[in-house]
Amino acid sequence: MTQTSEPVPAEPVALESADDFDDFVGSHGVVLVDFYADWCGPCQMMEPAVEAVASETDAAVLKVDVDRHQGLAGEYGVQGIPTLLVFADGEVADRMVGAQTEDALREAVSGRLE
Repeated sequence: MTQTSEPVPAEPVALESADDFDDFVGSHGVVLVDFYADWCGPCQMMEPAVEAVASETDAAVLKVDVDRHQGLAGEYGVQGIPTLLVFADGEVADRMVGAQTEDALREAVSGRLE
């Protein structure tokens, strides 16, 4: 799949349809994917850090609700939440499980940005 030059959203994008996952990941150079659930306390605590990465870096952020998208969670081996994957050029480049600091998220995506 070729890279398109879609503008990077300045806020996290909630995945509506599992069919849109590959398109979103493929249309942005670096994507932080946040597998979360509304009932997950650590996921809620991380929300400001995830939003900061979306608004303050050139990485796109995609939020995937594991209750709505169990198939995708299984496909990417998500066993605990939050699980965050960093995609670079459509491929998984990094994986973090459990609550992360804003600095850890920034470091994970900044190492992949050109």
